[in-house]
Amino acid sequence: MKKKILVILGGISKEREISLKSAKACVKAIKALKYKVQLFDPAKIHFSKLKNYKADLIFNSLHGKDGEDGIAQSYFEYFKFPYTHSGILSSMNAMDKIVSKKIFKKNKISSPKYFSISSLNYSPSLIKKNIKNLKMHFPIIVKPSDEGSSIGVRICKNFKILKKISKDLLKDYDSLIVERFVGGQEIQVAVMNGKALGAIELKPKRNFYDYKAKYSKKAKTKHIMPANLTKEKYKEVLNLAKKTHKALNCRGVTRSDFKFENNKFWILEINTQPGMTDLSLVPEIAKHKGISFKKLVKSIILDAGINK
Repeated sequence: MKKKILVILGGISKEREISLKSAKACVKAIKALKYKVQLFDPAKIHFSKLKNYKADLIFNSLHGKDGEDGIAQSYFEYFKFPYTHSGILSSMNAMDKIVSKKIFKKNKISSPKYFSISSLNYSPSLIKKNIKNLKMHFPIIVKPSDEGSSIGVRICKNFKILKKISKDLLKDYDSLIVERFVGGQEIQVAVMNGKALGAIELKPKRNFYDYKAKYSKKAKTKHIMPANLTKEKYKEVLNLAKKTHKALNCRGVTRSDFKFENNKFWILEINTQPGMTDLSLVPEIAKHKGISFKKLVKSIILDAGINK
């Protein structure tokens, strides 16, 4: 008897469009693998209605809030559906950049120095004091502490701009991260079931690898696969990605984003629900490894489980 897979897609986050594109590609592959497919969009049907569905497992194609921060995973667990990708705690910790940075530090994975600000304690003088104490220099990055796909990320050239942007962002977000800007090469690594698939280098024509650089063909971001690194450094970044995946106790597929500056790797974040669109990096890295999109999706399905 054919297995029934319930694909969760869309949702209410700012990454809804990307989720729909990822799901479209994945559904095509799932059908090609001869599984029966049902669709579930939390923007139209509340998660609590999952109790009315019968499926052998859930394929999670959500991105952003509610989809990769432990919320969706909590419902999957409650209704006892085996599901793809990382579990509740791993998803929560990876999505919360403040928590993940603490985990990076504990596991001796270098991450850019930072401090956090919130809507409750917003103070320009305190921001200025933190910059001075941490010996940070402009340009400086400011970004939401719990957003994905580089949404809300800004590069600030001076304090006046930082002050304005942080104040504006706090209208939509509870907390922000103010972080040292790291130059150098953009390197991203895909990990599947604890094994690194490869590292890709990105050369965006924009200021950095932002939302448009990630998802718009017009942005013309250059992809270099494999990344232009020495053999030793290539191996080092693969090991760092595996270490990061393990440190957060992730499952299935993840993508870790690094900067390589002055002969040192700096982790920016780990993504537990990496994109699966035609411009996404994990499928591109897998393809270079000899893994077709269909095989990649099958591996994700076979890793599905509960209590992860």
